[in-house]
Amino acid sequence: MNLDFNSEKPIYLQLAEEIEDAILSGAYEEETQIPSTTEISLGYKINPATALKGINILVDDGIVYKKRGLGMFVSTGAKEKILEKRKETFFETFIVSLVSEAKKLNISKDDILKMLERGFD
Repeated sequence: MNLDFNSEKPIYLQLAEEIEDAILSGAYEEETQIPSTTEISLGYKINPATALKGINILVDDGIVYKKRGLGMFVSTGAKEKILEKRKETFFETFIVSLVSEAKKLNISKDDILKMLERGFD
């Protein structure tokens, strides 16, 4: 995992995204344990409260859960939850603004689709 301490994005959000990325890549499979907040805080030299805040985001999203006395584990269906969340974020971040700008410039839906196809080539 790589955390950018110079980024404007808070460390706890970067941490949550890095763990999500690890789940998506298969580094952490469903029902397997993720590093503890202590391991994370020591490994990255960050405050344990920061590590806990990042993990709690994943708990709140149902991506990881706590097994009392054992640690944090990847939830069943975590990969699908992450993909859905990121698709929605992608839509809100990029598509809504793209459509808004296209309307201002009188760019048709067909023209946007052609541009997208050109971008995928």
